[in-house]
Amino acid sequence: MAVDSMVRVAIIGSTGYGGVELIRLLQAHPRVNITSVISSSSAGVPISKGFPHLTNIVEQDLDDLDIEIIARNADVVFTATPSGVSTPLVPKLLQAGLKVIDLSGDFRIKDGEVYEQWYKHPAADSAYVEQAVYGLSEVYGDEVLGVDFVSNPGCFPTATLLGLIPAVEAGWIDTSSIIIDAKSGVSGAGRGLSLTAHYAEINENLRAYKVNRHQHIPEIEQVLSDVKGEQVTVTFTTHLVPMTRGIMSTMYAKVTGEHTQEEFVELYREYYKGRSFVRVRDNGVWPATKEVSGSNYCDMGFQLDDRTGRITIISVIDNIVKGASGQAIQNLNLMMGWEENLGLGYTPVYP
Repeated sequence: MAVDSMVRVAIIGSTGYGGVELIRLLQAHPRVNITSVISSSSAGVPISKGFPHLTNIVEQDLDDLDIEIIARNADVVFTATPSGVSTPLVPKLLQAGLKVIDLSGDFRIKDGEVYEQWYKHPAADSAYVEQAVYGLSEVYGDEVLGVDFVSNPGCFPTATLLGLIPAVEAGWIDTSSIIIDAKSGVSGAGRGLSLTAHYAEINENLRAYKVNRHQHIPEIEQVLSDVKGEQVTVTFTTHLVPMTRGIMSTMYAKVTGEHTQEEFVELYREYYKGRSFVRVRDNGVWPATKEVSGSNYCDMGFQLDDRTGRITIISVIDNIVKGASGQAIQNLNLMMGWEENLGLGYTPVYP
């Protein structure tokens, strides 16, 4: 496929928050045509009926899932599906000659037994799990170039791993001491109705959930272990906060050796040099979720505690953009050999 040609894209799972955010972002992408928005449960219904903000912008009806039709009309498929759905679906899409970027967790975990333990679904065929390139763009972006299948990282892992990897790779923190305190807006729970996301339950409330049991734990540990070259385990606690978008991942670790706070800032700036979506704040400046809302940025800041010998790393993202759809498009750009930030130059929405 010529680099300057338009790529035809289909989105499976178009009625979830991740799918509809893909539509919003891809509408402005200069090299993409959205040829199909797919939702088996709502096939034949205009997508603007369920999402009125798309009125006069996307007038397509939702399509049923038919792989032969998708293969005729698309080059790349985004699967923005719940866990367990992509496991049987993605191999069929790949066999039909399509490129796939999967936003579910079904192909992230290399060990099938570990996947089944944490996700409570049958694991995918190991051959396809091995084929999938883990698309943490700023770390594994070079591996995405030209491949057919990318497994998009989870939202919590994106914020957390970007905040930890440079220090872990440099050996500046004791990996046995890592504690992660992560907070997410309610959109991370999806669009389905649940008591957890009920207004009266979440408003003016702060709730921990899946304590030491969150399905993103093995993903975080798998990547950190890969970076470190030995098994890494973490303590990871998630919280739901009464806002729509955003993740703040606050990480604590014991510093090894003699390193100043200023040196941490410089280490991270050097590591992410040339990666325009990671913004390392000046010394002593900490980011807030609103400062990345609606954008593909990950912002981070640091505070070294000389008294305890611990570093605090604060990393923020928009969970639907950098934590899902924006990073998926970033991976599309890398896959196709385009500029990494193509179609993603959104200034954060503020206030």
